[in-house]
Amino acid sequence: MKIADIVLKSLKEQARSIWILLLTLSMGPFFIFVYFLIIETSKPQYNILLINNDEGVEVAETNINHGGIFIDYFKSLKSDTVAMPFKIETIEDQLSGIERVKKRKSDALIIINSSFSSAIEKQKNNDNTSAPGIEIFGDLTSTNYLISAIWANEALNQYIINATNSKRIIEVKETALGISGRINDFDMIVPGILIVSIIMLMFTASIAFVAEVENKTIMRLKLSKLSAIEFLGGISIVQLLVGLTSIILTLITAIILGFNYSGSVLIMIAIAAITSLSIIAFSLVIAALTRSANEVLVVGNFPIFLFMFFTGAAFPLRSEPIFSVAGYPITLQGFMSPSHAISALNKTLIMNMDMVSIIPEITAILILTIIYFIIGAAIFKHRHLKLRKRSL
Repeated sequence: MKIADIVLKSLKEQARSIWILLLTLSMGPFFIFVYFLIIETSKPQYNILLINNDEGVEVAETNINHGGIFIDYFKSLKSDTVAMPFKIETIEDQLSGIERVKKRKSDALIIINSSFSSAIEKQKNNDNTSAPGIEIFGDLTSTNYLISAIWANEALNQYIINATNSKRIIEVKETALGISGRINDFDMIVPGILIVSIIMLMFTASIAFVAEVENKTIMRLKLSKLSAIEFLGGISIVQLLVGLTSIILTLITAIILGFNYSGSVLIMIAIAAITSLSIIAFSLVIAALTRSANEVLVVGNFPIFLFMFFTGAAFPLRSEPIFSVAGYPITLQGFMSPSHAISALNKTLIMNMDMVSIIPEITAILILTIIYFIIGAAIFKHRHLKLRKRSL
């Protein structure tokens, strides 16, 4: 029953630290909302200008202007391009078009040359003496220009293949894994922010441990013959509930804002629970190095910063592996458990993979949790338990 008493006591202490609790629970949904606003207000827009200088060609007493037909075809592709928001505008004056590109009011200027139709008709008759041509003006250092030029070049090649009844030299079929073909930028950052909501447990868990030292109740608990496992287990249970509540609130916020996911929510909660335990174990290290809640709020900022920004939680981050264990790569940030949790969430929420596929990540998190706990418990016992006991 002692562990139940500790759980009840920890719940009461948590209720007294209501502002810290609200900070922890609200940080995940807050980050989700902020990233949603950033992505919504910074969606890319690619502006392409088109000038048709094609003179056309007479075919069976009918004037065919492939330049004009290509422009219509080019515009029609926009409706099939979900992830590429292009705006296509036809203009007449080349100088004004170049000026707009220089001032970054447009990303690329495409000029269809005068012999465009003639060259296409010759190719239809197996006369390859000339190739249909266009000229593209743009800033080669601009990412928007590069994307626009690649897309325009692909559209041109596809149009010429259709117009000349030709066949591609190579047919490429693209198959999206999981739901990666349907997700947007917002969907990609959600798994990381879900882990951010758990990382914030460092504050509540560290303060929960150190509060017993600060309030000088730790020795009363020791005199009651309470074991270290019961003491740490009782507090950890409450903090685990806080972590699960935080990630569920964050996920609900993301879904309301349009997050699309596949896979099992139960697996996600299992990952969240294991990750919460690892953060709680690491929080014990912070609590062992501090003596008050104020010190936690100061000292704890450094590891929270590392766990948030150097594990891929706040934004995508990749690095070369230092070594591998049974084929599983270990990077520098791999010594921080959230990096493995993010990998596991990406596999389950986006790639729709099962529990077996994330066993390496789960194993890594559990090993790190044990290491964090052993280090934290040893330091906590040395600094706060043995020292206080001597003072009696």
